[in-house]
Amino acid sequence: MDGTRRADIKPGIEVNIVLKQDQRSGRLTHGFVKDVLTNSPSHPHGIKVRLEDGQVGRVKEILS
Repeated sequence: MDGTRRADIKPGIEVNIVLKQDQRSGRLTHGFVKDVLTNSPSHPHGIKVRLEDGQVGRVKEILS
């Protein structure tokens, strides 16, 4: 499942995100959602989240 709909993303779920500095390469970072930062119901590039380790990026894949 992709991460473009805010309703699909809740704190605690496992996701792959792309960090700002990795947008060109497309390198994904794995982690668990701590906070959902995007307020709109959807975003074409992925919902912005903060992972439990503090990294911030846009969700590309929802794993759980």
